[in-house]
Amino acid sequence: MAGSSSSRRTSNKKGAQVGSGGKRRRGLEGKGPTPPAEMRKKHKKNRMATAQAKKAAARRPVARRGGKGTSELVVGRNSVVEALREGVPANTLYVQQFIDNDERVREALQLVAERGGINLMEAPRPELDRMTNGLNHQGLVMQVPPYEYAFPEDLAAAAFDEGEDPLIVALDGVTDPRNLGAVVRSVSAFGGHGVVVPERRAAGMTAGAWKTSAGAAARTPVARATNLTRALEAYKKAGVAVVGLAADGEHEVGELEALRGPVVIVVGSEGKGLSRLVGETCDYLVRIPMPGGTESLNAGVAAGVVLYEAARHRS
Repeated sequence: MAGSSSSRRTSNKKGAQVGSGGKRRRGLEGKGPTPPAEMRKKHKKNRMATAQAKKAAARRPVARRGGKGTSELVVGRNSVVEALREGVPANTLYVQQFIDNDERVREALQLVAERGGINLMEAPRPELDRMTNGLNHQGLVMQVPPYEYAFPEDLAAAAFDEGEDPLIVALDGVTDPRNLGAVVRSVSAFGGHGVVVPERRAAGMTAGAWKTSAGAAARTPVARATNLTRALEAYKKAGVAVVGLAADGEHEVGELEALRGPVVIVVGSEGKGLSRLVGETCDYLVRIPMPGGTESLNAGVAAGVVLYEAARHRS
């Protein structure tokens, strides 16, 4: 047994092995020309070139844009239908799966089909609950895209380009979107060229403003100013008179000749009126006579009165 056991030879032949997949061959291939030092990471010249590019970017003037607002959700069957009726822009309508198909749902779907360009998405109720933070969405949620604001100087430039005297309204401290929408509607009705709002602590072009404008927001641009006082000073340098509304203004609105030419009308918030710096920037402070004894008008009504007077002077 021992002899037979020792007579067996163990084979040294290797079995199948996993190949290199061509890695060794590819490793021998050339990698092309060596890039210049400025393009090689961690090289001193690369670091110097990057630093110079950053300095150049810092010196480069920033494009003058009013910027974008934020996207918004319109929640609930009545709100969605009203927004669609008033032409509020939308990019997506979310409809809950297995929703009760009542008259409002059918109208919403019909309006979306008629307008076109609005995505129709079906979503489970938990997803809509998450999107709306638990609000009573009733199975309908509409997404409003961010508003594209103009730059304040664009409004005057566009009017001058058309051979017209700019007629612009600026709002100082107006925080109710419905007032903004009403002003946009009045500016459109009286042939104005746009509305300016501050970037902070002020109403923006929300769905509520769109609805109140009754479609005028699609025709009348709204600009957003980082600093309203500086925007008004720029208007003055461009030859546009700045007229502020104030309860104690020295001029009566119906008698102000400046309304005949290029003008920006500044309307403050109800109760507080114009802020100090904005009031000091105005060329004229005018008052609206109110025989009935009312102390102040809301921004939408006040702007409408002055815009009417400006249109009357220009006719």
